[in-house]
Amino acid sequence: MKIKSFFGSSIIGMLGGLIGLGGAEFRLPFLVGILKIDTLHAIIINLSISLVTVLFALLFRGVDANIVSHSHIVLNLLSGTLIGAYIGVSYATKINKETLHTLIFYLLIFLSLVLFSHTFLEIKNVISLQTLSQAVLGLIAGVGIGLVSSLLGVAGGELLIPTIVLLYGVDIKTAGTLSLAISLPTLLVGLYRYHKNGRFLEILNFRDVLIFMSIGSIVGAFIGAMLFGEVNASIIEILLSVILLISAYKLFKKK
Repeated sequence: MKIKSFFGSSIIGMLGGLIGLGGAEFRLPFLVGILKIDTLHAIIINLSISLVTVLFALLFRGVDANIVSHSHIVLNLLSGTLIGAYIGVSYATKINKETLHTLIFYLLIFLSLVLFSHTFLEIKNVISLQTLSQAVLGLIAGVGIGLVSSLLGVAGGELLIPTIVLLYGVDIKTAGTLSLAISLPTLLVGLYRYHKNGRFLEILNFRDVLIFMSIGSIVGAFIGAMLFGEVNASIIEILLSVILLISAYKLFKKK
């Protein structure tokens, strides 16, 4: 399992890095389908690995001045993502496995469509809004992103980045940095809630998976980032979106 965990997460991290993502949405099907880990445990493990990868990404980038100058954006979205993460964990730990699988299936389908749309859509226009309307929409979007984060164990960059660009008119590079600053506390709240519900301690039985997948994710993401721009990202995005669709159906729709 150690070898599978390391190489599996390395490949996922590398493919994610090629298109500027962490690959957490692909780790969940890997944990459930290849490593045969229970779905709820897989979500918590994925959340933990996402936290490690986001933390390292922030350390590699350093404290960016953009985070400080755009702190109002971070706080606006964070006010929603923290609520969403809190609610998402409460829901995930109370519903039965069949309902959880159905929910995950539709969320993965949604993310695969978002990923697929990146190939054909370019974010050029921003939404012009009054400050109050912008804040309300930011809060609502944040709640939705927080829900997805805690229910799938993802950092949510694939949703945060386009939201930041469209809603606040920030360039994509800055949006990527801001998304990391938002993801870190969101992931922490999700893990804290799983800990309070007594479910986090259950994943300590999977220490090797946690350690080797975390290392593999960091190594893979680094390699992917180094190769970023050297391959056709559009082809990778289409391929990964199809893989995600198939994985969602095979692992969560049929159960």
